[in-house]
Amino acid sequence: MESEKVISFESLNKTLGRFSLQEKIFLIPQMNRIGSHLLAAAFRGFGIQAKVMDTFEGLDLGMEYTSGKECYPCQITTGDILSFMKKEQERLGKAFDPDQYIYFMPESSGPCRFGMYNKYQRIILDSLPELHRLKIGSLTTDDGYALTGLIDRERVSDLRRTSYFSVVVADILDRVLWRIRPYEKDPGTTDCFIEEAMHRMEEKFERHGPGKEFDRILDAMEEIIDEGKRLVNPHMPRKPLIGMVGEIYVRTHVHANQDIIRVIEQFGGEVVNASIAEWMNYTSYDRLRDAKTAFRLSMKQLRFAPMREHLKKMFGYGAELYYQEFRQKKAYDRLASKLDIVRDHRVAHLEEVLKEKDLYSFDAGTEACLSIPGIVQYAREGCNGVVNVYPFTCMPSTITSSIIKPIMNQLGLPYLDTPYDATVQPGREAAIRTFMYQACQHFKQHGRKAV
Repeated sequence: MESEKVISFESLNKTLGRFSLQEKIFLIPQMNRIGSHLLAAAFRGFGIQAKVMDTFEGLDLGMEYTSGKECYPCQITTGDILSFMKKEQERLGKAFDPDQYIYFMPESSGPCRFGMYNKYQRIILDSLPELHRLKIGSLTTDDGYALTGLIDRERVSDLRRTSYFSVVVADILDRVLWRIRPYEKDPGTTDCFIEEAMHRMEEKFERHGPGKEFDRILDAMEEIIDEGKRLVNPHMPRKPLIGMVGEIYVRTHVHANQDIIRVIEQFGGEVVNASIAEWMNYTSYDRLRDAKTAFRLSMKQLRFAPMREHLKKMFGYGAELYYQEFRQKKAYDRLASKLDIVRDHRVAHLEEVLKEKDLYSFDAGTEACLSIPGIVQYAREGCNGVVNVYPFTCMPSTITSSIIKPIMNQLGLPYLDTPYDATVQPGREAAIRTFMYQACQHFKQHGRKAV
């Protein structure tokens, strides 16, 4: 082959990985709006120029540089970074320098295709002369999204804990939105209120995050909840509760899922979506499981050096998981006393649910580990229906659907699959409307969860 037609993967080592964020503009894709902005604020508190990119405006660009065989979030995030950099070039002109930016695109281990996003996007950026020097900063589930290499070593632990707490607070603020909006006195007031509250919490994380003054951040959240409760019509009766699971990006990205939570609310439901912190807890939990498995194998083989190494990892991941669950529980304990928001599921309990009837195994990995038992828990807790939201052709969510449908039939609980790509399915609204009719009937017969 002619040398100029041979693709070099050298850049996968040089411009993809962990890079110091000092004096760089750290570009964060907008997956969950509140979560992305609070995470960026947490980074800014540590002196990092973190910026949340606009999303979905560059979808045409994303589709131009993808084939359609990639999962939908890959198309959206590809379009987001290309659109943002195009605007930066136009804004800065000759002063534009791609070396000043680091684009954040984490990854997970297989078999989910998410692990290939940043590699594929690296190839796309390399094909564009003006962007081939743009670095992609990546964290991986293989080490529980460790932040080593992004900031000074002595500040890594503080940044990690503050970042995790920003995710927990964002989850709770989302749940406040979903709890209030279906019962608001004046349509539209809750959306405006939560947007303003998000910006207030950004300022709190920038100011109090570096010192881990988490109680002061929760003080501000209590004030927000007290204010938000005034938007609720106290005479409006409770509505059917719908649990939502699925692929983490599409289920939390309102443009990707065509604002399905709002649609369900319009048809008479109240929704609780699986949280982002649940996934963070799962990565720590899964690394702990891997370390335990490796330790047991080394012990059987009498390999003492690997035993010590795996034991060290067990303590490390175990301590991290304990801290995450402790911090999350403390936040929910304090804020759920102000407003009856739905709490998160513990990952260890979700694995126990799977083991009860051998539904699936954590050894197989992927988000199906959380979605399958999450649906079962929603059913046990008295939800009136469950929705599985995912990209078209997503393997983990397809596995979830195939396993959970017979169980939902046995339980008599309404269930709906909602796959998404860049198109609007003609029967989508009718399917959701039918599902909500079934959920309302279930609500009339069985009531709903008492939070």
